[in-house]
Amino acid sequence: MLYYALVFLVVALIAGVLGFGGIAGASASIAQVLFFIFLVLFVVSIVARLMRRV
Repeated sequence: MLYYALVFLVVALIAGVLGFGGIAGASASIAQVLFFIFLVLFVVSIVARLMRRV
């Protein structure tokens, strides 16, 4: 999932440099959402692993 967030970030950067503002904004938004989903799942997996050890 982090890979896809980085892909959309790169697409947003390239689109922004080329002047495609709408595509750049949409790609940046998708990248941001995917990154936050990745963070939530990462924290949940860490908590689950710590709970399993106890």
